Amino acid sequence: MEESKSENLGNAPKKKKLDNMRENPWIVSTFVLGILIIVLLIGSFSGITGKVVSEEKAGQAIMDFANSQGLDATLVSSEKDGSFYKVTISIEGNDVPVYVTKDGKYFTSSLIPLTSEEDTSDTSDNSQTTTTEVPKSDKPIVELFVMSYCPYGTQSEKGILPAVELLRDKIDFNLRFVYYAMHPSSGEVEENLRQYCIQKEQESKLNDYLACFLDKGDSSSCLTETGVNQAQLNSCTKKADLEFDISKNKNDKSSWLSGSYPLFNIDKELNEKYNVAGSPTLVINGVQVSSARDPASYLEAICSSFTEGNAPTECDNQLSSTAYGAGFGYGTTGNSASAAQCL
Repeated sequence: MEESKSENLGNAPKKKKLDNMRENPWIVSTFVLGILIIVLLIGSFSGITGKVVSEEKAGQAIMDFANSQGLDATLVSSEKDGSFYKVTISIEGNDVPVYVTKDGKYFTSSLIPLTSEEDTSDTSDNSQTTTTEVPKSDKPIVELFVMSYCPYGTQSEKGILPAVELLRDKIDFNLRFVYYAMHPSSGEVEENLRQYCIQKEQESKLNDYLACFLDKGDSSSCLTETGVNQAQLNSCTKKADLEFDISKNKNDKSSWLSGSYPLFNIDKELNEKYNVAGSPTLVINGVQVSSARDPASYLEAICSSFTEGNAPTECDNQLSSTAYGAGFGYGTTGNSASAAQCL
């Protein structure tokens, strides 16, 4: 948040503001609705930058602003919600949702529709897949675009792997990569490249390696545990690094997307073809598909893309309808229909 915006919200001492909010919890929502909406309106007249930040950065922007006002706030969640990010913070035990523009500069406490809503379809957490018309094929092509350290991408991978393992050669599954890396300090660029090469030259090792890596994020031990030929892997990564300017783009910060994220162009053309805008993005037979992230939902989404009468018997199997949690590890969550992405 720009400092000039917070300075105009009043000169009362921070402690007095916090005491007033403790005595009158409703002030929290009034504060957000009455004062912060002015910031949004100012932004709408002055113009939005158009530079998209991640939902994590949007959440941090809200936290920084709340804390600058003397509020003892904690971040509960941050996720994509249409043209905004929905950020929920906890203030004095009260969860307060706010909506942030995707450049991370302006926000409001609620979105008021200007037109009537005619769509009455179920949008609860129990929904499965969208009604997007997916072309049918005898052998569906399934492509999952991720960033290797995106918590929602790893959640999606953990969910889809049981379905991929079940269907095996009945489908053409490919792990793809979003064209930029949001977690370079975690080694995401190198891990993306590593997974790309395992799939390219040692494909039979990929699923086992992913299953291991998604547990603790320890690539070194997983390479050994799953028997990946490291000499072959090193040779592949060196060639791909030069072919796609991986290290060159990482080291040249002037080329970074929005000045924040190094480009990872291995699947750039497919990103453009399918209009990929975040991790995870599921594409089946050339069409983006929204699916809940539990194994059963992924199996259903894939099996529905077979031509009529050609779905294999494996599609009759019952997989778990419980989603794994975001990030590393195999803990579960009840939010299988999460649409959160790293954007």
